[in-house]
Amino acid sequence: MIKTSVSNKEIWRIAYPIMLGNLAQTIITFTDTAFLGHLGTIELSASMMAGLYYYVFTTLAMGFAVGIQIFIARRFGEGDFKKIGVVFQHGALFVLGLGVALFSILFFLSHGLLHIIIESENIYAAAGEYLKFRQFGIMFVVFNFLFRSFYVGISNTRVITYSTLIMAVVNIFFDYSLIFGRFGLPEMGISGAALASLMAEISAFCFFWIYTYLKIPHEEYGMFRWHKWQPVLMGDILKVAFPSMIQRLFSFGAWFIFFVMIEKMGEMAIGVSSVVRSTYMILIIPGFAFAATANTLTSRIIGEGKSEEVMSMLWKVVKNSVLCASILVIVTFILPELVLHIYTDDLDLARAAVPSVYVIALATLTGAVSMVFFEAVSGTGNTTAAMALEFGVLIVYIIYIFIMTKTSTIAGVWTAEWLYNILMGVISFLYIWKANWHRKQI
Repeated sequence: MIKTSVSNKEIWRIAYPIMLGNLAQTIITFTDTAFLGHLGTIELSASMMAGLYYYVFTTLAMGFAVGIQIFIARRFGEGDFKKIGVVFQHGALFVLGLGVALFSILFFLSHGLLHIIIESENIYAAAGEYLKFRQFGIMFVVFNFLFRSFYVGISNTRVITYSTLIMAVVNIFFDYSLIFGRFGLPEMGISGAALASLMAEISAFCFFWIYTYLKIPHEEYGMFRWHKWQPVLMGDILKVAFPSMIQRLFSFGAWFIFFVMIEKMGEMAIGVSSVVRSTYMILIIPGFAFAATANTLTSRIIGEGKSEEVMSMLWKVVKNSVLCASILVIVTFILPELVLHIYTDDLDLARAAVPSVYVIALATLTGAVSMVFFEAVSGTGNTTAAMALEFGVLIVYIIYIFIMTKTSTIAGVWTAEWLYNILMGVISFLYIWKANWHRKQI
């Protein structure tokens, strides 16, 4: 194995801001869950179900942004900076249309779809209240993903940290103010949580546009001047991005199905899984960050003509990913109930969630490895292989969940995360090790 020229310092320089940046959506879920958990199990469960439903739609924008990120990182590695602005502009026009289409589906079809999906009438009614405001955020989220892909692609991930801090402050302030009616604002309950999330997404959108206009060299990157529409380029972008969009849709769709199946086990079961999910989303932040780092470094190294260094670079990223995740896992194992009390005052709910928290803590360690190798598959530019890989694993994953919801406890159902991570990790590693991806041109 050829030693990589990428240092640990370089890996952390990219990963650390992404780690904070991954809090962008997680912080919204975290604060919503923490505040709504003090209102009741119904509100907590409804916000989770409606939030997951909403995220299924955002995955298309997330997948497209991954394709843009791969293109930008490859051009950055080649030193062809002017083409980065061209790629970004084509991406912006696409996500504008995508945002309009997704909002239309959310606005006109959501109530009917949620009524089919959610069995509990109480949770259904509260979920509708939450989505009434949250659905408008999709128009801003699609652009936020695009900007994140741009900054990750050029390895300037520090900007994502700034946007995250702004989102966190806005979301926490308005969550507290609008849910409970503080500082002269109306007491809106679950609707207040949704409105706070919308305002957080708008704040990030405004920040990204202003920062990019003021700080990114216009001439060097060609960001803020009109470029001729290039159908061939758009086609090339979609060849990379479309499989990633479908793959993300499969992935989050399966995650949504996971909770739909649990919801049918009862209101306590979905309440437990709400707090477990929020805990899990915090624990896997390092894994997601190092996975995004692996993606952009893989594409960049290939652009620099150093394909032979990819495997050694990935092992170095994995070591850092596992080390970082281990710290959070140890804290969770030592103080599980303390972690859960962040989300709920219900002692019975917290105690019932402890076994599942132990399960997802161990899943965090397997995910710290598997996500790195899986994102590297996309980083090679072969997003079709990544899509096929995930689709195969998700079939096994959903079958396993179906069986476990009929025969096991909530903690047993959550062991599906072990199965998913192990299968993804093994297959992705074998692809990077054995497949002929070195000559993939994008």
